[in-house]
Amino acid sequence: MRILVIEDEPKVADAIRQGLEAEHYDVAVARTGEEGFFLVSAETFDLVVLDLALPGRDGLEVLRTIRRRGLLFPVLILTARDTIEDRVQGLDQGADDYLVKPFAFPELVARIRALLRRGRLDQVLRLKLGDLEMDLVRHQVVRAGNVLELTGREFDLLEYLLRHQGHIVSREMLARDVWRQAARSAPLDNVIDVQISRLRRKVDGPSGRRLLHTIRGVGFTARSEEA
Repeated sequence: MRILVIEDEPKVADAIRQGLEAEHYDVAVARTGEEGFFLVSAETFDLVVLDLALPGRDGLEVLRTIRRRGLLFPVLILTARDTIEDRVQGLDQGADDYLVKPFAFPELVARIRALLRRGRLDQVLRLKLGDLEMDLVRHQVVRAGNVLELTGREFDLLEYLLRHQGHIVSREMLARDVWRQAARSAPLDNVIDVQISRLRRKVDGPSGRRLLHTIRGVGFTARSEEA
């Protein structure tokens, strides 16, 4: 499970990171709202811990932008703002939980666990783009009524692209999240490109509408577009 902590107080951020890593979470830290929004746009996280009083773009603005972009991971607000109005505003803007500083670390971990359990129960079980549908329960992909025969890797790759549809997915993201490799390499880039080509032939080959696109020098994206 990957968690992003957006917190500008170094001691607080480092304490949360170290504590969550001891609980076996993969943790990234952003010190500003801008950095936090960049990371959630470029990488994949299962949960975000968000301070409100951030330099530059404040936490509520980050939260509103996250939800407008359609990103549905749980967000736990962690802040010194403790009035009822502050809590209501945060929850109304799309937060899933609200914890006031100072806090007990075991409570933070318990709330994170509860949100992650809820996220797994609420996760989307069917993905759709144009006339393509992916059933995550039956492990089946259908396009225009035709079942596509995909390998396990091709299925995982297509699922990742569909979950990020409309956004550019870099080779770094695919290496980390699909191939589970800590870093890119030239041989892995070649493997990724070959797999993308094979997947594109199966997904787009018989159709007049392209769904999988290469953004030269940047990465790949899934979006509906006339060929």
